[in-house]
Amino acid sequence: MEETGLRGKVVIVTGGGAGIGRATALRFAEEGARVAVWDVNEAGAQSAAKEVAAAGAESLARRVDVTDAASIEAGVREVIERWKRIDVLVNNAGILRDAQLVKWKDGAVVATMTDEQFDAVIHVNLRGVFLCTRAVVPHMIAGGGGVILSASSVVGLYGNFGQTNYVATKAGVIAMTRTWARELGRYNIRVNAVAPGFIATEILRSMPEKVIQGMVSHTPLGRMGKPEEIADAYVWLASDQASYVHGTVLSVDGGIVTGT
Repeated sequence: MEETGLRGKVVIVTGGGAGIGRATALRFAEEGARVAVWDVNEAGAQSAAKEVAAAGAESLARRVDVTDAASIEAGVREVIERWKRIDVLVNNAGILRDAQLVKWKDGAVVATMTDEQFDAVIHVNLRGVFLCTRAVVPHMIAGGGGVILSASSVVGLYGNFGQTNYVATKAGVIAMTRTWARELGRYNIRVNAVAPGFIATEILRSMPEKVIQGMVSHTPLGRMGKPEEIADAYVWLASDQASYVHGTVLSVDGGIVTGT
C-alpha cells in the first residue's frame, strides 16, 4: 500500500466529537497522525480522543468554541506546546438552524427565518472557519507548509429549500477556499474543501423518515453516505497522494447532483 505521508503529522479536527468529525479524527489516527479533537461539547471531544488513543495514536481533547477567537487561540497554543507544529486543519464544525426565508399561508406571513437562526449558523459555519484558519496559518507558514480542509456541502453548490443560512455558509466556504488557495500556495499550504451529500449522521437520523427517503431517492447510488466515506476524502486530500490538488471542491455525494 502506498504511504500517505501522514504518520507523525499533527492534525486538528474541529467538531471532532461526533459524526463526520469523529470519523475523520479516527481515520487520521489510523494513518499514524497525532490528532487534536476540538468540540464545543467537551465530553464528546474527550470520548473521541480516547478512541484516537485506542487506535494507537497520540491525541488531545479540548473544548473549543469556533465562534470565539480567544478559545481558538488557546487551543492552538496547547497544540503547539504539545507537538511544536500544526500540519493539517480540518474545519468540520457546523450547525443547522433551518427555516424558510418567509413562510406564507392564507395570504399572510406565518413565519420567517429569524435573525438569531441566521446569525448562529453564520457564526459557526463561516466565521468559525475563518477564525480557525487565521489562527493556524502562521504556524503552518513557520513550519514550511500544511493543509487546510473545510466542510462545504452540495447545497453550497446548488442551493436547498429552507436553508438560506446554511447554504450561504457552505457557498462562502468554497469562496474562501479558492481565495486562500491563491494566497497560501506560495507557502506550500494546500487548501481544499469537501462537499458532502446526504450523510447518515445524528442530525439526519433525527429527521422524519419521509424526508430521509426523499433524499435517498435523489441519490443515484440509492443510499445515504457514511461519515467514514467523508473521512476518507479528508485523509486523501491531506495525504501526499493529493500533493498537486489545490483550491478544489471535492463532492462526495453519491451522484446526487446528477440525480436532482
